[in-house]
Amino acid sequence: MKRIIITIITLVFIFPVFLMAGSSKSTKCKTKYPVVFAHGMFATDKMLGFIDYWWGVKDAVEDKSATVYMTAVNCMDSTANKALQFKYQYLQILAINGSSKANIIGHSHGGMYTRYAITNLGLAPKVASLTSVCSPHRGSSAADTIFNIIPNPFESLIGSAVDVLYVFIMGDSNPNSIENGIAVTRDYCNNIFNPNTPNVSGLYYQSYATKIKWLTADLILEPLWVIIKYYEGDNDGLVSVNSAKWGNFRGVESGAWWSGGVSHINAIGHFFGLTPGFSAGDYYVDMIADLKNRGF
Repeated sequence: MKRIIITIITLVFIFPVFLMAGSSKSTKCKTKYPVVFAHGMFATDKMLGFIDYWWGVKDAVEDKSATVYMTAVNCMDSTANKALQFKYQYLQILAINGSSKANIIGHSHGGMYTRYAITNLGLAPKVASLTSVCSPHRGSSAADTIFNIIPNPFESLIGSAVDVLYVFIMGDSNPNSIENGIAVTRDYCNNIFNPNTPNVSGLYYQSYATKIKWLTADLILEPLWVIIKYYEGDNDGLVSVNSAKWGNFRGVESGAWWSGGVSHINAIGHFFGLTPGFSAGDYYVDMIADLKNRGF
């Protein structure tokens, strides 16, 4: 009898606590439309088949009730080819979700090939908003420098070698590294891409940037940071703050006061969550929460 009483007390007083705990999940990121993430160049959603491009981001925003999808296009390819791949996946996502639109968040080149898909591939009516993060809308002097260093006769040879690596290591289908590199040079972006990829009237565009202050968790970008700093000013090691501005510019993230800043790679949670003074998960939670508050 004693055991029965204890069991009843447990069910009456303890079980409701678990029910309340299960129903208290935050809805901070529960947007009207689902969120579709678009990765940048050099990598894809699942690098080498198991490394998340958006390190820790998906779990963080889903924990706040966001409905999230990740797309995966060629790591290295022209903007137009990536845009076409993205379009097909995006339409499949809408069909699966049953939503008429979605919010796109693109990091780096992901903010550009999605722009192309919206403007030039007829995707605009099915997009609620486009958020670009560290995207080289006006190109990057880092890309300019690389093409200036490589002698023209060797460009094709080096490009072909990189393409082979991306086919066998990253699983790209018919990649084009040279076209991808040219696509983020300043001359191409400012004189060809942007004039032919205007914003669609009525669609909400916004952008975010990050910057390195003096040191980062990924020292590999430090040399490029110095080059871009000289030509373009504040930058994240690959893209300048000025180049990242597009549409409604939401500001620059530089991490905690004591940190060395937030690099292009830190902005997506790498390397493997080692981002001193910055939480990529919290960054995107706040970003998506803001989209929710704006009615998207």
